Amino acid sequence: MQSLDQQTQDALDAATFRRLLSHLDNNKDVQNIDLMILASFCRNCLGKWYKSEADKQGVEVSDEQARERIYGMPYSEWKANHQLPATPEQMAAFEAKQKK
Repeated sequence: MQSLDQQTQDALDAATFRRLLSHLDNNKDVQNIDLMILASFCRNCLGKWYKSEADKQGVEVSDEQARERIYGMPYSEWKANHQLPATPEQMAAFEAKQKK
C-alpha cells in the first residue's frame, strides 16, 4: 500500500467512522450488550471516545452531545425506542467476558 499523506488519511478515517455510524444506525436491533460481548465496545464507548477526543482538541462537547452524534438522536430517545433489557443469557455472557 502506498504511503498516504495525513490529509488523505484523515479523510479516509472520517469517512470510515461515518460509515460505521451509519452501519450501527441501520442495525439498531444489535444491542449494546451484544457489542460489548463480541467486541468489548458499544455505542456508549464510542460516545465516550468522541468526547475524550474533543476534550484533547479543546473542543467543547458535552457527554450528551457526544452520545447524540453516535446514536443519531438523543440517547434517551434511542434507549426508549431501541434498547431492550438484557436477557439473563446476555448478562452471563457479558460477565464471562469481563472475567477474561
